[in-house]
Amino acid sequence: MAYEPKNFDSLIGTKGFSDQLLKNHFTLYQGYVTNTNKVADALNAMLKEGKTATPEYAELKRRFGWEFNGMRLHEYYFGNITKGGKPIDKSTNLYKKIAADFGSYENWEKDFRAAGAMRGIGWVMLYYDKWADRLFNVWINEHDGGHLCGAIPLLVMDVFEHAYMIDYGLKRADYIEAFFKAIDWTIDPHIDSMFE
Repeated sequence: MAYEPKNFDSLIGTKGFSDQLLKNHFTLYQGYVTNTNKVADALNAMLKEGKTATPEYAELKRRFGWEFNGMRLHEYYFGNITKGGKPIDKSTNLYKKIAADFGSYENWEKDFRAAGAMRGIGWVMLYYDKWADRLFNVWINEHDGGHLCGAIPLLVMDVFEHAYMIDYGLKRADYIEAFFKAIDWTIDPHIDSMFE
């Protein structure tokens, strides 16, 4: 079963994100979808041909996680933003959990922004670890490394240069500000019920 790219054209016109930036970013995302399918197909073909002991198979097997996560992380990222943004509802269980785990919502935001401003390329994610009942802001360098196993991504921010350089050049803090103004904090009741 092939993956199909999701359509995020509804984000065109989001304040702080030029149409050109978004269109380029959508094209990049679609490349991850295409490559996820290509790598999966190649691995299946090599399996059928008995080529699983080859260096090519090993490299493709390693590459699959990078392509797949590149696809999925962009889906989370685009799914986190909306025109005009939607602020977090302070009566939600998630808001209360953020405040409890970080001391305040403001402390959480300061930590998330600080992680996004760190030197380097990658992602910043608000993760929930169900086992420990704890929230973490995490820096992910490459798509396939640094994730917290079993943790649930709740908010994803892309901080690779392609996410902001067309509009902001090297001013990543300005991009982070635009991202925060565009966050869609609409919380799925199923997700919110995890924090009861």
